[in-house]
Amino acid sequence: MSEKPYYEDDQFRTSGEERRTPKKKGGGAIEYLVILLVSFALVFGFVRPFVVEAFWIPSGSMIPTLEINDRVLVNKFIYRFTEPKPGDVVVFSSVDDRNTDLIKRVVAVAGDRVAVRTGRLFIDGKPQREPFTNKKFPDRSFSAPITVPKGHVFVMGDNRANSSDSRVFGPLPKKNIEGEAFLRFWPLDRIGPL
Repeated sequence: MSEKPYYEDDQFRTSGEERRTPKKKGGGAIEYLVILLVSFALVFGFVRPFVVEAFWIPSGSMIPTLEINDRVLVNKFIYRFTEPKPGDVVVFSSVDDRNTDLIKRVVAVAGDRVAVRTGRLFIDGKPQREPFTNKKFPDRSFSAPITVPKGHVFVMGDNRANSSDSRVFGPLPKKNIEGEAFLRFWPLDRIGPL
């Protein structure tokens, strides 16, 4: 009696006909459509409203950091875990019109005493070094000292001479902040972090 090697058992044998892959019957297009719909639902139903969203810059209030028609990505998730801090560039709903989004830089947080003298920003009486502001059109404005209340931040545009910001509408409620702009992705020759 001779033994057969284990790989020659009948249970492992298949005929050439059994090895052919089964043909799909019209399911390819429907499967592709379902995957596409699920992808759109995830991106526009979850990612866009809660995680990351693209924004277009319509004005020159953030020149030279952001030019008119630049596009930025905004992290809408970050302030669920951290607080806004000075230097953050934030997108927020306008205090006057909740349907209008604005973009400015946080310059002070709750408890800070803010003043502007001949365009120079002072926090708690100390002049601030701000290399990101527009030097071509210097600001000469004055703003009376104000202490930022709890639950608010003080925001200003980098183009101080042409920006309607907390000097006009007062401290910004944190609940209006939609997220932090972290990346300029358009135009392609200016791609980079903010």
